[in-house]
This record gives sequence, structure tokens and C-alpha cells, in this order.
Amino acid sequence: MSDTTVVWHYGLMAERWALFSIDAPELPFFHQAIARFGQPVLDVGCGTGRVLLPLLRSGIDIDGCDISPDMLEQCRTTATHEGLHPHLYAQPMHKLDLPRTYRTIYICNSLGLSAGREADLATLRRCYELLEHNGALIFNIQAEYTSPESWDMWLPKTRAALPEPWPTEGRRRVAPDGNVHLAFFRFITMDPLEQRYTRQVRLEKWQGDTLLAAEEYTLSGNMYLKNEMLLMLQMAGFREITVHGDYTDEPATAEHGELVFTAVR
Repeated sequence: MSDTTVVWHYGLMAERWALFSIDAPELPFFHQAIARFGQPVLDVGCGTGRVLLPLLRSGIDIDGCDISPDMLEQCRTTATHEGLHPHLYAQPMHKLDLPRTYRTIYICNSLGLSAGREADLATLRRCYELLEHNGALIFNIQAEYTSPESWDMWLPKTRAALPEPWPTEGRRRVAPDGNVHLAFFRFITMDPLEQRYTRQVRLEKWQGDTLLAAEEYTLSGNMYLKNEMLLMLQMAGFREITVHGDYTDEPATAEHGELVFTAVR
């Protein structure tokens, strides 16, 4: 198993996440799950605390871990300003080694961002070991086939044009201090046989006409379908596996863009 995890959640990207990725529509689903399975809770791939911090504010006993120290520092800074002090661990998810066990573990939008499929299976196994009896792991995967833009990337004609050129205009966001953050994204590779992709991002931060910083990162990830993930969960030892759609109580259908798995130890 390769130990090389390629993600872009550093530097300006961590700053961008902390500034602009603050909405957490998944919260009601997680609150319901935590009420059912209990505390303490572990947020795997917690990033800048988009989900972790609202749960912490509500009084939930929760820890976080992430591969990126930059993301964790942003999370810690926000928490400290509010008088909160979560336990945060800088570890890759497939090598989790934490000092306590949990009743509920969740991975929100992060499973698949690891070194490869063996690493993702190792992540499920590490989560299993960190759960108490009857505790649950909750995570989501994207249903690529529900997005014409995403599904088009699987087609030969689209893959033949990779890598994409850099876009001429970046995704523009204005920070509270007036600085402008630009992000330019492009696909580099897409392998439908291996169900793996590589993307790049170029980030810029401007103050008026002055470029304050510019960085470039690469991200590689794995794509999954429902039945493959069910088999992996069974291999990891889980039971009572259910799949819901779009963080609702509805059983997943082919129309849902997010498949949310709940698996009990």
C-alpha cells in the first residue's frame, strides 16, 4: 500500500476553506445520528471545522483529525477565539492512532482522498477499531452519475482532451478584510477503469492590484459506487449497514447525489 496521499488542503486552500466553507447542511443528520449512537464523537478529515465546530458549540464531546496541519491550525484558531479547545490530531485517516475510542465516527466529503483503495479500506478498518461496541461509522460518497459534468469526465472523448488547460477566470471570493481570493481548477487525469482522478488548483490572493501570494497544489482521489463500498464495509467487519440519500432519512435511490452510509460495529 502506498503511503503517498496527494491533497491540496494546505496554505491558501486552508485559508480559503476557513473563510468561505462555513455552511454545514449535514448537521441535522449528524445530530440525529449522535443522539442515536452516542458520544464521544470523532470527525475524520475535519478540515477547518466546518462540521466539527457547530457540533462542539452545541456541547457535543468531539475530537477531530486531518492530514493537513494547516487546516487544523485554522480550526484551532477559530475555536480558540470562541473559548473552545477541541483535541485535534494531524494524522492521515488510514493510519489513525488515537488515545480513546468513540461511539460515533463520521467522515464528511473526505473518504477517497487517500493514497489508494487499500488505504481507504485501511481507513474503514481503523475506524472500526476506534469504535466502541454498537458504535457507528457514518460517511458519504458522491454519486458521479447524477452530475452530467462529472459523468462526462468518464467518457473517452473527454479523457482524450486531458489535461485541461487552466481556466481564464478563477472562482472569486472576497474576504472580510477585502482581499480577493481566486481559485483556478482543472482535471489532469481520469481513469474510469481504476476509478481514480487527479486535479490541480492554482490559488491567488490579491490586495487591490497587488498579488500577495500564489500557490499550486494537486489532489488525487478514488471514486466509488454503492455495492463496492458495501463490500468494503463488510470486509472491515461492519454490520447493520444502511444507505440514505442526501443526508436525509430517505433510503438511497439512483436520484440522490450523495450516498450516506451508516455502519455499526
